Amino acid sequence: MPRYRFTVEYDGSAYNGFQAQRGQPTVQGAIETAVTAFSGQTVRIAAAGRTDTGVHATGQTCHVDLDKDWPARTVMNALNAHLMHEAVAVLDCAPVSDDWHARFTANGRKYLYRILNRPGRPALDRGRVWHVKKPLDAEAMQAAAQSLIGLHDFTTFRDAQCQSASPVKTLDVARVSRVGEEVHLVFEARSFLHRQVRSMAGSLAEVGLGRWAESDLADALAAKDRARCGAVAPSDGLYLTGVTYEAEA
Repeated sequence: MPRYRFTVEYDGSAYNGFQAQRGQPTVQGAIETAVTAFSGQTVRIAAAGRTDTGVHATGQTCHVDLDKDWPARTVMNALNAHLMHEAVAVLDCAPVSDDWHARFTANGRKYLYRILNRPGRPALDRGRVWHVKKPLDAEAMQAAAQSLIGLHDFTTFRDAQCQSASPVKTLDVARVSRVGEEVHLVFEARSFLHRQVRSMAGSLAEVGLGRWAESDLADALAAKDRARCGAVAPSDGLYLTGVTYEAEA
């Protein structure tokens, strides 16, 4: 049974997250419907990560097993044809071995969090950025973010409903920079806890607004207490931008 890997871009605003749910519009549901429409198969796709409601992706990775050995370009074009009315697009497609897995073979995930930092609200990027009116000190946020890098117990930045076996994770990259009117937060790790990125982004914004000192973020992390987390940033500004794999590292 041929297995195909494909990269997906989507605007999460219209979906109740990635994972398929009965009676709810989801990214997974839209893709699986498209697969059935062109192949006649009822399938379950696998993905590198399950993004929450309203979260976007420019580099989500998925795989699907099909009965027929289709050319990869045909699979991509057929999926896109049947996703025409969805906010989902397949960017590439390639055959992979039977033991390759979109989730379990992955050894890194990259996220971008976009904050629009200006007085005026967004029009073109409505639903795609977190709008913060008051000035943010991106340099202070960058300095504070360095305390998050490395192996830590991230209980403070872990959602209460997180199903991960352990709150201990290694954060490889935590970078904050100003890009015009936006402040961009980039995080990279092998894996993340549920809502970890949005929790860290919200707490870093507290530093940027001057409500927290840079050391307060390190203290919150060390406390291993969810109550010490700042306000969780909204889903609008979060993007899964890429997934890396062992053979590509």
